[in-house]
Amino acid sequence: MRSIKLERISKAFGDDIIIENLSLTIPSGSFFALLGPSGSGKTTLLRLIAGFQQVNSGKIYLGNKDITNVPINERNINTVFQQYALFPHMNVFENVAYGLTVRGVPKDIIEQKVRRILKIVHLERQIYKPIDQLSGGQQQRVALARAIINEPEVLLLDEPLAALDLKLREKMLVELIDLQSELKTTFVYVTHDQFEALTVADLMAIMNTDGEIEQVGTPKEIYEFPGSSFVAKFVGTTNIFKGKLVQEDGKYKMVIPDLGMFEVAVSEKRKFAPGSELLMSLRPEKIEISKKEVSGFANHLTGTVEAIIYHGRSTQYNVKLPNGLMVQVFEQNEEHFETEVIDYDDVVNLYWQKENVVLLDR
Repeated sequence: MRSIKLERISKAFGDDIIIENLSLTIPSGSFFALLGPSGSGKTTLLRLIAGFQQVNSGKIYLGNKDITNVPINERNINTVFQQYALFPHMNVFENVAYGLTVRGVPKDIIEQKVRRILKIVHLERQIYKPIDQLSGGQQQRVALARAIINEPEVLLLDEPLAALDLKLREKMLVELIDLQSELKTTFVYVTHDQFEALTVADLMAIMNTDGEIEQVGTPKEIYEFPGSSFVAKFVGTTNIFKGKLVQEDGKYKMVIPDLGMFEVAVSEKRKFAPGSELLMSLRPEKIEISKKEVSGFANHLTGTVEAIIYHGRSTQYNVKLPNGLMVQVFEQNEEHFETEVIDYDDVVNLYWQKENVVLLDR
């Protein structure tokens, strides 16, 4: 397997600049996710890697080989699209075997390879079924099998689960992880769904609406330590406060206008100088909510419950602070039912530790 390297690539359609001077390295054998809102250029980037579109400038490398101007059929890169593009007049076997057939591979080898691939994607019992008799999830597996049977070095997946319902999508995510782990092929997965990206990826890149990469990291790094307010707000949910960093008695604190002073942790990796105007990001699930006084927390606020939204696994509380700012709090329902009942218009205390805060440049 070889890595993919994008070196200062740009792509525009007329006067509409989609991607400009973008550089990115996708490690060999990784399950890499490209996550971003609609219109951020994710699919365009995928099509440039595949060769369906050509860059206006820059270079694309597969390993050490420059493939910028190499034709699609010579890149050893396959793509699975949102629309599976299966041949409706062919059965499962014929669809999966198509690429080998047009290459003139002997029939006995085709038979052997197709049966092996269909076993990997759990379709060995549907081998001769017509395509229109398959479920959406089964058709998606056929598309995957057809894409991987030629043993590509890279498999590109463009919103491949978008047409499936939630339960089937969750099941297919697990199957994709298992498939990539078995094949060791580099997977590049494009999605605007953060749940999908966080589930499948061992490395991911966040793209903003200007076609720029905001941050690259593991799902945990991206979620726990967002590098910008865009990433913090796009991946998951967060509460953002504007303030100034000060140092007092050897401790770092954020002064938030009309709210007070709150203790924060400043890491060596992201060291900000006292006096810096910053943003403070605080995830809703990092906040403890209670009508009682709770000890052991560095920070505390009081507010009034304005809304309660039941999410099944958790409950969301929208709490209005004295300065009018609304804060979201998520609480696991197991804990909630064992402790206290919080209702509309209740005055509640919000607690969090300094380590739960992420400081960001404005």
